[in-house]
Amino acid sequence: QVQLVESGGGSVQAGGSLRLSCTASRYTNSRKCMGWFRQVPGKEREGVAVITILGVFGERTDYADSIKGRFTISQDNAKNTVYLQMNSLKPEDTAMYYCAADGATYCRGSLSARNYNYWGQGTQVTVSS
Repeated sequence: QVQLVESGGGSVQAGGSLRLSCTASRYTNSRKCMGWFRQVPGKEREGVAVITILGVFGERTDYADSIKGRFTISQDNAKNTVYLQMNSLKPEDTAMYYCAADGATYCRGSLSARNYNYWGQGTQVTVSS
């Protein structure tokens, strides 16, 4: 069973930065799809950034339009860890942020939460104005 552990959330003022980390255990697929999603009460979980790790063939990333140019997803395959660097944070970025992994052999790196079957416990990000 894949396990994901997030860290790095917190409170910050608008314009500030935070970096989230997600370390996966027992995620041994040769092709890995991991992503960051966020959710506020009463709304659906939305995809923020995803990364497809293709081994020697490199990686591919995709971002939600609302955070393009401000957030960057990256990975350290040796540490089985994915990061989300969040800059120029806005109050509307306030949410619970979740790390997710797709267990499919040929995962697609989708921004849709329904494609991910492993989830972390979430870490709260609060941005004040």
